[in-house]
Amino acid sequence: MHTNDPTPESPDSPEIQEIDAQQQLLADFEQLKAAVAQMQEERLRERAELDNQRKRLVRDVEMARKFANERLLGDLLPVFDSLDAGLSAAGSEASPLRDGLDLTFKQLLKVAADNGLQLIDPVGQPFNPDQHQAISRQDGSDAAPDTVVQVFQKGYLLNERLLRPALVVVAGA
Repeated sequence: MHTNDPTPESPDSPEIQEIDAQQQLLADFEQLKAAVAQMQEERLRERAELDNQRKRLVRDVEMARKFANERLLGDLLPVFDSLDAGLSAAGSEASPLRDGLDLTFKQLLKVAADNGLQLIDPVGQPFNPDQHQAISRQDGSDAAPDTVVQVFQKGYLLNERLLRPALVVVAGA
């Protein structure tokens, strides 16, 4: 008996070895593709982290520059208060001493303003708890309720950030 069927190939035949080699190459190729994709993802993540770090550093440097003189200007607030009290005590009559004191105060305020300091003098304005500290309430005044009727101590902002709140008296109902 003779059949025309080809005999089964042995496991060591060249065709089977070639198929095994192709499958191995295909598996290696898929592994390499996955490794490349992972490396690209890591590279993008690291690049994004570096970009975020750079932005954070720029923001930190800007904040440091913006508020570098905060301590100096904060230490000058009692000087502003003293000059303001001196001007109030000098009255409204013109005199060389009062004029000199007024000029000195204005120059000091201009230098401070050039460095980001802003005066808060809220007389007649609505009470703002973010910038004002109420120390008393005055009932029966002619002012609208919850408006500032008197300022005991002026407040200051440094580059839009509160340095010291204004101490105020608020009108009652």
